[in-house]
Amino acid sequence: MTHITLINPNTSRATTVMMTEIARKYLPKDVSVEGVTANRGVPMILNATELTAAADGVVEMGLAASEKSDGLIVSAFGDPGLERLKALSGTPAVGICEASMLEASAGARRFGIATVTPDLVASFAAKAQFLGVAHLFTGTRLTSGDPQELASDPARLHAALEIAVRECFQQDGAEAVIIGGGPLGQAADDLQRALSAPVIAPIRSAFGLLLSQIAHLRQTGTRAS
Repeated sequence: MTHITLINPNTSRATTVMMTEIARKYLPKDVSVEGVTANRGVPMILNATELTAAADGVVEMGLAASEKSDGLIVSAFGDPGLERLKALSGTPAVGICEASMLEASAGARRFGIATVTPDLVASFAAKAQFLGVAHLFTGTRLTSGDPQELASDPARLHAALEIAVRECFQQDGAEAVIIGGGPLGQAADDLQRALSAPVIAPIRSAFGLLLSQIAHLRQTGTRAS
């Protein structure tokens, strides 16, 4: 049995439950997932300051979980603490932003992001630059309204994100669109199924990438670096 720990850098246990339930729908029967929730911080990361502040907690949770896990998922879209966790842990670790950008940009595909958090837009561009895919990034389209209110209303969230997704495709020339945010996981999952165009659900992307890394490490007999 392969065991994965999903790290929620937000303090919302309801969000952790939602994200782990999404993951279970796509995981093979021989893979289990457990969610852990930050015990300090904010219920939903909305800006760069909160994103940076979440990093220490992610590293702490990840190092504790690595003792009993085959892989780790950092399930906030800014991937707080991810690179430190990779450097300190011998356990494979993947972030949902990292994984979704790599999937969206595969084959030199142009991609955009649809999300609810205006104060994190600069961090998305920086992540694309870090991953070497900035030349394929068409930008971020935002929903209108308060991010937390939207996230708590599934119907409104779905409708608002669908408008932003269509803007990415029709106005920006994106060929794939990422739904940017861990707490938006259910909406991302629903939109991926509802729309015929390529919509990337980051949680699903992250588990796909992580399981491929684990399989590779087992085949080669090496440890994560």
